[in-house]
Amino acid sequence: MNKWIGIAILSALSGCALAPEQPAENEAAAVKPEGLDFRVNRNTVIDEEVLYLLMAAEMAGQRNQYDLAMDAYLQAAKRVNDPRIAERAVKIGLFLKDERRTREALSIWLEKDGKNLGARKFAVMLALKNGDRSAAVDHLNAMLNDDPAGFEAGMLEMAKILEKEGRVQFAYDVLDELARQRPDQAGLLFVQAVFASLLPNNELAQQKIDRALELQPDWNKAVIFQAQLAGRAGDMAKARQFLEKAVKQAPDDKQLRKMLLEVLINTGGFDEAIKLCQSVLEDKPDDPETLFMLAVIYLQQNQSDKAENYLEKLVSNPDWESQASFYLGKIEQERQRPDKAIAWFDKVGEGNYAFDADMAALSLLMAQKRFDEVESRIGRMETKYPDRRLRVLLAKAELFNQQSNYSEAFGVLSEALKEVPDNREVLYARALVAERLDKLDVLEADLLKILEKKPDDIAALNALGYTLTDRTNRYSEAEKYLEKALALQPDEAVVIDSYGWLQFKLGKPEQALVYLRKAYEKQAENEIAAHIAEVLWSLGEQKEAKEFFEGVYKKFPDDEYLLEFKKRFLQVTP
Repeated sequence: MNKWIGIAILSALSGCALAPEQPAENEAAAVKPEGLDFRVNRNTVIDEEVLYLLMAAEMAGQRNQYDLAMDAYLQAAKRVNDPRIAERAVKIGLFLKDERRTREALSIWLEKDGKNLGARKFAVMLALKNGDRSAAVDHLNAMLNDDPAGFEAGMLEMAKILEKEGRVQFAYDVLDELARQRPDQAGLLFVQAVFASLLPNNELAQQKIDRALELQPDWNKAVIFQAQLAGRAGDMAKARQFLEKAVKQAPDDKQLRKMLLEVLINTGGFDEAIKLCQSVLEDKPDDPETLFMLAVIYLQQNQSDKAENYLEKLVSNPDWESQASFYLGKIEQERQRPDKAIAWFDKVGEGNYAFDADMAALSLLMAQKRFDEVESRIGRMETKYPDRRLRVLLAKAELFNQQSNYSEAFGVLSEALKEVPDNREVLYARALVAERLDKLDVLEADLLKILEKKPDDIAALNALGYTLTDRTNRYSEAEKYLEKALALQPDEAVVIDSYGWLQFKLGKPEQALVYLRKAYEKQAENEIAAHIAEVLWSLGEQKEAKEFFEGVYKKFPDDEYLLEFKKRFLQVTP
């Protein structure tokens, strides 16, 4: 994906199920009961004994004596025609995880208020938790009869709880039995699709949502979920088709437009995305989200001038200043204007883009060898980003590395490994520094630790194979690592170079030259150039070696690999 992309493509399509409109409430694990401001219904007849039970229940609850409170509420619920007393008993029973008394209180609640959706949800949850298929079907049927819309919302609330408890398959089977009784209920099919997606069974979920849309073709929520399923399956063309249909049905739906824009960008439909954004701007010329989306699209197309125009419109908007400044900095970085880029990065300030902006500025300063500024910025970042300590330590190690202060870099990375002993990035960074310090035992141990957890880590395979080739005579071991790296990534220039260098060390210079030249064609790196020159020299092609070397050396007179070749073969001390 293009390096400019700055939004989470398909963020709305990557979830496993459509989120409920309201936050899910975990009925199965009720919160600690609080005191109840209890007022009986106006028509409720209440005697002194019941009043005493209610007062006793409240006092027990205030003293955290919930067993006593539960008993008192249960007795009162049986004697008073007010469902709220039974509801109170149910919630305390759930808090106590007392299934027997909870079921008893729930029966009373349903008896007194059978159409109460909350009571039915509790009943369904208990039935599903206990594997009681018959009771679950009965309660779900009642929910559908009394409140079809509430049924859908209630089941979506329960989905996350059931997923945590490993009861999704059973819940789906119950829903399937219910669907056989009610084959033309679109809402039930939608809920089935969501539960199928949690199993996860994407194909089954798609079948159910397709059937729901046959019954209710203009149901946008179902169309959105259909697009989510297509996105999860990697079929972006189909996701785009579904969302375009939904936007036609609801052109003013902001969420739908945003989802469609993301899919259009991901599928390369830039022209359509631009038209969609411009149609929004016709009604709302200053809509910041659309302005930002247009900037992102133009960055995707490498049209930085157009992107810059839209980003500059956002700089004066406090809610969008940070991201606009960040991307304006990236544009200047791409234009090779480091000072202007750093100025934009420094305007980012706080928020989600702040750390990335500070790291980008560090990188530019590092490239300019402005090490004093880098050091002072790293000091500020250590205070500013305590939760990003590891990344800052890696930056500090790179600073020392750039200054050829390898001992300090090694110390910083070793300190970091005390906190995160298995971190791949720190292990790899320390291995590279260890090579500079001739600590080949540390290098090997760190790279092997990476490979122990991830045997196909190409960078670690290549680094270990190359080091064993270049710094030892353990060529058979090196060959094992490099052949594996080459099989995994046959077009990677640095791997091809390492394998070519191994052939040279094995006494096969002609074969080595084939690999090295192939690597240089793919990536004209100075180290590869130095290898080619050395192999040519060993083959007696000193004139060609010298001409090739000088052509590269003119461009990079300070490169360490080229200077080393010059010293060794041209008898010139740098």
